[in-house]
Amino acid sequence: MDALKAEIALKRKVVQSEAEIRPSKYMRRGELERLKEEEERQAREEKEKERAAKEVIERNAAAARSIQKQKTNISSPSTSNTPAPESRDSDPAILESAFNIPNNEAIRRLRVKGQPIRLFGESDRDRRLRLRALELIEERGHEKAGTNDFRKALEDVESVEREMRAKNDKGKKKDDGEVNNSSGTVAMVDLGLLKTDPDKLYPVIYYALKRTLKEWEEAMDERPEDVKRTHLGKLAAATQVQSAEYLKPLFKTLRSRNLPPDMLLRIAEIVYYMQKRQYQKANDSYLRLSIGNAPWPIGVTMVGIHERSAREKISTDQVAHVLNDEVSRKYIQSLKRLLTFSQTKYPPEDVSQLMG
Repeated sequence: MDALKAEIALKRKVVQSEAEIRPSKYMRRGELERLKEEEERQAREEKEKERAAKEVIERNAAAARSIQKQKTNISSPSTSNTPAPESRDSDPAILESAFNIPNNEAIRRLRVKGQPIRLFGESDRDRRLRLRALELIEERGHEKAGTNDFRKALEDVESVEREMRAKNDKGKKKDDGEVNNSSGTVAMVDLGLLKTDPDKLYPVIYYALKRTLKEWEEAMDERPEDVKRTHLGKLAAATQVQSAEYLKPLFKTLRSRNLPPDMLLRIAEIVYYMQKRQYQKANDSYLRLSIGNAPWPIGVTMVGIHERSAREKISTDQVAHVLNDEVSRKYIQSLKRLLTFSQTKYPPEDVSQLMG
């Protein structure tokens, strides 16, 4: 019986030793985490050892330099007033010790900034210096990074006001040649050209919008100084500058004559009704341009192979162009601002034509 027990124990030991030696096909999640923690702990210990060795080397080098400096001062007292050449070498060490961070922290900061963690042939010291230079650049440009376009327009208005105040004895500047002055005339938009010759509409719309924008700018300049210096006056001038900036892509598209036909139709209607002082109709065309009048499908639009009955009513001329991109939204919004200014300056004879 004892021999049988001994034989069973021997077989059990052999099976356990084979199981330990032979790699298993599957591993538990706990074992994987334990192995990962051991690898991280070993990596941390190695980094700590490397850093401690570097600190010891730096301390020994600093002590050797100080001893050498004392020897040179004792041997040559006449030249004690002049700085030793080794003092220049100690400055980078002092600067580096002030920004002595671990390598894993430097890697983390570089990854947060979207920078490569190591360049070709770059040492750990060079990487820390590069990280410090990036942080100093960000600190210097932090004040300029938080400004938006409206704040920039407001600052531009204030700078222009300061320049105009310094040159108050001079007259107004001439136009840039693209628009006639306020006393000139601009051709009326003919909606019949949409079917016959749409290319002739582009310059008419271009100069009409340019003239309205110029009149808005002149109206801002003709205000009294006490109105300009108020907060509301500065906001109004900044809105005008911002609208002029937003309309630049539209003017560029009009010059190249590549507007989509549906957008050309709506913008031509807006300019036409604005010239006719029928602002209610112009506002309706603006709404069709911006949000459209197509029925918005709610629920399931496609069931099997059959479409809904109202699906064919959604056409290209009823699309909400304000949802296309940010550039389109900005100049469409600026068109609405031009329409509001034109209604203020040229009110209609019929009160029913006022926009709500």
